[in-house]
Amino acid sequence: MATCKKCGKSSQEIAKVLSFCAECVRKADSDCLVKLGEIHGRSRERFGLAALPPSAPDGAQCKLCQNKCKIPAGGRGYCGVRRNENGRLTGGTPDAAAVSWYYDPLPTNCVADWVCAGGSGAGYPQWAYRPGPEQGYMNLAVFYQACTFDCLFCQNWHYRERSTTSETHSAAELAESITASTSCICFFGGDPTCQLPHALAASRLARRQNRQRILRICWETNGSMSPELLDEIMNLSLESGGCVKFDLKAVDRNIHYALCGVDNSRTLENFTVAARRIPERPEPPPLVASTLLVPGYIDAREVKAIASFIAELDANIPYALLGFHGDFLMTDLPATSWKQAENCLEAAKAAGLKRVRLGNVHILR
Repeated sequence: MATCKKCGKSSQEIAKVLSFCAECVRKADSDCLVKLGEIHGRSRERFGLAALPPSAPDGAQCKLCQNKCKIPAGGRGYCGVRRNENGRLTGGTPDAAAVSWYYDPLPTNCVADWVCAGGSGAGYPQWAYRPGPEQGYMNLAVFYQACTFDCLFCQNWHYRERSTTSETHSAAELAESITASTSCICFFGGDPTCQLPHALAASRLARRQNRQRILRICWETNGSMSPELLDEIMNLSLESGGCVKFDLKAVDRNIHYALCGVDNSRTLENFTVAARRIPERPEPPPLVASTLLVPGYIDAREVKAIASFIAELDANIPYALLGFHGDFLMTDLPATSWKQAENCLEAAKAAGLKRVRLGNVHILR
């Protein structure tokens, strides 16, 4: 149990690493926001990552994501993989990315498995091999070992220990890993955003090499990429029968900053733009949203705000609410309770969304 430094409230749903309750975070003044930034800075220091996106006056400008790092000579960007080597940006290029992959039998534990072609047969026979779950086929799960956010609850946080030292692979190597039974590729991480040149090159090559059959391209992302790159990933998903899965962590700007260390405006802008493209191929749904139900911080109030934002764009966008278990720097928080999950589910439906589900129910307590 932790105590909020601001209001004195004690609760099991106040993360010790933050020491602020959700209500005080929402009302945070400039001093509080500075303290939250310092918390993230310390969490990153242990992995040799920059506390803030670098802004060297003569640095090399990276334009892949919202952080817009100006990386000094010999330095690295906020993500840890983009480097300035003699004025040239390296890392995450088609030639080399910090990435690994594995084959995941379908249907799999995907955020979109309840609505996507591989998990449900949506779009059969144009986009799916079977009218139901694609038994006998594989998803190539591609994990990028870097991220543009700094989530204190990250459940894949170990990539931070490998992002600057891991073995790299070319886009061609990844594309060559496609087998006859591979029906989809899902790029996740970390987040694919900071290495999108590699992912895009691998996707296009894989599609060319398998042009006579179904090979869907999917993404799980925090949505922080540049608008130009968003267009490219949406194009690939729309033309292949895949989807883009946005992790909408919070709508409240301060809650998002406390949990993730960065602003959420680009994510919300990109989701809005992506939603406008749904009519190009409504089924299987090209855009899916999810939210992790972090106890004490992502409650029914926050979920209602997120769901209202989605519903105003398109009430048919699928939305998954995911159970949380403590990890990384938030191991002291309890798992999501059934009560919290059910309240959030009701809030999402009350906001007008028509396709909502609870995921990771085995975690709920």
